[in-house]
Formats: sequence, structure tokens, C-alpha cells
Amino acid sequence: MAETAQPLLVFYGGTFDPVHLGHLAIAAAARDRLHCPVRLLPAADPPHREPTGADAHHRAAMLALALEGHEGLEVDLREIERGIPSRTIDTLHEVRAATGEETPIALVVGSDSFRGLPGWKGWPALFDMAHWVVAERAGGPLDGSMDATLAEALAAAGGRWTDDPRDLHACPGGRVLRLEQPLHPASASRIRSLRASGGHWQAMVPEAVAGYIVRHRLYMAPGAGSGLGTKLL
Repeated sequence: MAETAQPLLVFYGGTFDPVHLGHLAIAAAARDRLHCPVRLLPAADPPHREPTGADAHHRAAMLALALEGHEGLEVDLREIERGIPSRTIDTLHEVRAATGEETPIALVVGSDSFRGLPGWKGWPALFDMAHWVVAERAGGPLDGSMDATLAEALAAAGGRWTDDPRDLHACPGGRVLRLEQPLHPASASRIRSLRASGGHWQAMVPEAVAGYIVRHRLYMAPGAGSGLGTKLL
């Protein structure tokens, strides 16, 4: 592809239910490695049923609180504002329509998501529509046992791998960069489980997010008390 002078756009999507320190570690690592801002894209609520955790309004509010003071990390609400669940390919088509075909675009995903890529809508086309930044720790899923799904994803990535972030700035898409990230024990499902069971979860999220969860009584077990007495660590 021809070299482009347009700035690289980096998107990191997810439910962020809730956003936690592991998410922030990945976003900050991508920002620092690629030398450009990272836009965090909270997913829309599924239609016709209640969200299993917090709704889009709360998830967006927590994400905004989490990013306060983090230069180069920002919230992008396009998927929530669209009002329907967004497939990655749909969001890329929307971004491309707005920015043009020559703008470099990169998607940040965790290695677990990359491993499951063959299950995504229109996934083979995604490699040509954008770059991929795969957040992975040594010994993680990409280094683990090989199965048919992972083999298919790695085969599609083929000769696209690069260790040089400049390659992602130089063309609109098509490269895959492995991003080493700090080890962090937080996971959204564990936070929700600990919150519901009365366990200690606060240290896995930014302090402002912990306060928001308690104030709005999010992720509580049915019939539980207000949780206002929970100590914020």
C-alpha cells in the first residue's frame, strides 16, 4: 500500500462492564507503543432484553470517569449512539465512510478475542480494512494450545505480522502488531461476581469508578442491600 500522511486512528472496543485497570493498562500500552491517542468504544446494549450487567448509560459514564487525567485516552460513543449492537465490520465501514479509504486505522483487541476471530461477522475482510494490535502477555492464548479456530486466525494473519509500529502509520491497514502489556489480574466478570457476593473488588477499578458503582448500586445480587457501607480501597 502507498504511504499515507494521515494520522493513525486507534480504536479499542468492548463492553467495559465495568471498565477496570486491566482495560486502562492495555489502552495506555497501545497509546505509548503507537505514539497516538486511543479511542475506547463502549458497545451498545443488546435490543429487546435487559443488559446482563450495567446499561450503556452507566458503562459510558464509568468509562469517562476512568479516563479522566489520562492524556491520549478518550471515549468514543459512536456504537452507543447508533443504538443497536455493532459488529466490528459495521463500525469500520462507518469510520471509513467518515475518514476515507487512505486513513490508517488500527483495532486493539485482547488475545482471547483474536483467538476467536473466525466467529466474527465478515472477519476475513477485517484484515484489509484495518490494522490489528493484539494485546498479549507472554505465555498467553496465542502461545497456548493450538485449536482449529486459532489456527484459522493465525493463517489469515499470515505474513502481516510486524514488530515496527511505524508500519501501522504508513498505510491504511493490513498489518498485525503484537502488543506486550503489563500483567493485571482484573476482569469484568470477576469484578461483577465479587460485587454480587460481597467480596473485595474495589482495587481492580479506578477509585472514581468504584464510587460510581456503589452510588448507583450496580452489579448487586438481587435483594442485596445498598452496599453503601462497602469500604472503597
